[in-house]
Amino acid sequence: MNYKETLDYLYEQTPAYHKYGAQAYNPGLERSIAIDEINNNPHKRFKSIHIAGTNGKGSVAHLLAAVLQTAGYKVGLYTSPHLLNFCERIRINGRPITQQYIIDFVGKHIKFIEKENVSFFELTTAMAFDYFRHKKVNYAIIETGLGGRYDSTNIINPLICVITGISMEHTQILGKTIAEIAYEKAGIMKRNVPVVIGETYDEELKQIFQSKAFEVSAPIIFSTQKDTLLDAEMQTNGSWIYDSLNYGILNGELRGSAQKINTQTVLSILKILADAGTQIRISAVRKAFKNVSQLTGLMGRWQELLSKPKIICDIGHNVGAWEINKRLLFYELGRHDQSHIIIGFSNDKDINGILSIMPKNATYYFTQAACDRAFPAAELAKTGEMHGLNGQAHFSVVEAVQEALKKSSPDDFILISGSVFIVGEALRLFPEKQL
Repeated sequence: MNYKETLDYLYEQTPAYHKYGAQAYNPGLERSIAIDEINNNPHKRFKSIHIAGTNGKGSVAHLLAAVLQTAGYKVGLYTSPHLLNFCERIRINGRPITQQYIIDFVGKHIKFIEKENVSFFELTTAMAFDYFRHKKVNYAIIETGLGGRYDSTNIINPLICVITGISMEHTQILGKTIAEIAYEKAGIMKRNVPVVIGETYDEELKQIFQSKAFEVSAPIIFSTQKDTLLDAEMQTNGSWIYDSLNYGILNGELRGSAQKINTQTVLSILKILADAGTQIRISAVRKAFKNVSQLTGLMGRWQELLSKPKIICDIGHNVGAWEINKRLLFYELGRHDQSHIIIGFSNDKDINGILSIMPKNATYYFTQAACDRAFPAAELAKTGEMHGLNGQAHFSVVEAVQEALKKSSPDDFILISGSVFIVGEALRLFPEKQL
């Protein structure tokens, strides 16, 4: 098979969550362990850091990878889903896995795939571990796909476990309450392995994490309670200037109110690594914070696609993410005469919850991605109208973007958001912004 045929085979043969949703979720680690053993346990051949969370795990993972690679290490980065190309999921020092490696790995495991009904994510995780061993990485930053306890990545024994912000998502799988979801995320904790907790806005969540950490004798660090930052100021464009305890002034490229907590989380991780003997220069940390997107290929986080009109895209797809981005959004709405919001969701999201907090002083372009899980644009427009949001349905992202551009002046503002799939399709219209 060539590359396209290989991906087509994967999407058709292996159940993929991004395509089928909850029905693709198959709990348990048996298949992940089995395919890892077939490949002689590659995850044991490199040092890893394991990251779970609803919001913030992507920013933390990319920022941490940027710091370590700038410090001179060979760093694997495993994230999901992808925006433009499957290869984005598996990177080493910012460079995606090769298409040929994907072809060869899938071809080698076809019999196992078809016999054991391996999921898309289980196979992709095994591929990442195998590739990182093959390329002899020093560190691998491993992001969970969904949850933690039964996530395919949870067979590793990392140096550090990390849990970022938690909000309501995947309730049909992870639980109906924040506490139940937190319990699933806490399932990545390992015996005697330090765990860094990002945002804990709730005493109940804190107790859940402390209880699990006590159960497995894991040292627990709440990053917001550590003295890693002396001061932090968000700039008008959403970026940050941090005065850090150990690295001095840091210019944070990543935007949004959540980045302060993400930075505290990363600095707490770096402290653990430094205490364990990892050599990281101050200049490497400063360079990484300033250039994380270019270093790692991070896209779709309050990313500017055009200046006139100003177009921003963001993959925020749950209430927690929209609460985080709300400050940036309202700032932009206040700076422009007219604002346009292109939005679409997957059908398993809290659509009413998100629409209820969205601004009413904008023109909406309700759309849908070209995937099976897309919430229909016409229904979204009706739901938006119930929340006082004025706009029309557009049955493709391309159509929605073109219509917004046609109705915009150079001084207007356009936001594209609601789903990884919406942003991915929009990014294809701006090839110069693809990293």
